[in-house]
Amino acid sequence: MTTPNANYDTTWKEAIEEYLDPFLSFFFPQVHDLVDWTREHQSLDKELQQITATASAGEREADKLFQVWRRNGEQAYILIHIEVQSQEDAEFTERMYIYHYRSFDIHKKVISLAILGDERRNWRPHSYSYELGGCSVNFQFPTAKLLDYESQWETLALSLNPFAILVMAHLKTKATIGKGAEREEWKWNLVRNLYERGYTETDIIKLFRLLDWMMTLPEALQQSFDTKLKRYQEERKMPILSNIERRAMEAGRQEGRQEGRQEGLLQNAREAVLEVLEVRFNQVPPSLSAMVNQIEDISALKQLLQRAISISSIAEFQQFVESTGTPD
Repeated sequence: MTTPNANYDTTWKEAIEEYLDPFLSFFFPQVHDLVDWTREHQSLDKELQQITATASAGEREADKLFQVWRRNGEQAYILIHIEVQSQEDAEFTERMYIYHYRSFDIHKKVISLAILGDERRNWRPHSYSYELGGCSVNFQFPTAKLLDYESQWETLALSLNPFAILVMAHLKTKATIGKGAEREEWKWNLVRNLYERGYTETDIIKLFRLLDWMMTLPEALQQSFDTKLKRYQEERKMPILSNIERRAMEAGRQEGRQEGRQEGLLQNAREAVLEVLEVRFNQVPPSLSAMVNQIEDISALKQLLQRAISISSIAEFQQFVESTGTPD
């Protein structure tokens, strides 16, 4: 059975945005040890757009740039690139170098990292160099090859780091291209494993969203999966958020692609926010529902959905909406 195209880039980008600390701890512990995690880091998407301005959309989609604080009190910047394409990319190392020196030109202290999620075992780019007329450049950068983790499956299955399960999802998504039934089985095993690892409710919801986004299924298998998950959640008395999350993600995937359906997408996104609040807190005040239903910005609703999943009380959520206004 044909499988829909997986959304690797956006899934990895959002996972790193949400879990930078465990990301570095899992893949680049030597970098993780440099960072003072008691101080808040900052994602610099606008600056990243300037750094990658000459790249095509596909080349820069999975890049992330963060400002962090080192343990010695100095600022540093971490530039991360995710490479998931299957074809040979002769320009990859040069692009890494270009992005690095552009970032260095602004910030000076820059660490460039690469995640290689492709299917070529022997493709392991880690440096860029050239020499001309006695002038030479030798730029090296740390990488993590996801295929290397296939031999560590049992260790991944026991790890509580969120990137252990994301690596498992990535590898099995790659391995089941064109094998819908097999992917559905792996997706079910990994999602069920979220409940058995001892994650918090918030992390279960966030990680489920990432797995669901990456491990795309044909519609018939997705419906079967949703039914199975709903029954499993009811048996375990877990919050039933699968269909809500899926509808919200579908709105995000279709945003900007289907003209004439903008209002429908907005309404789906509003309903997703309100339904999450209802599931978590049983009741949503009419005044709050009215504020949410006035929002005309998909990105603002996406931000509210993230807040609805993780916030501790309905009062705190309403205070957040009131403090940020109702974008239109």
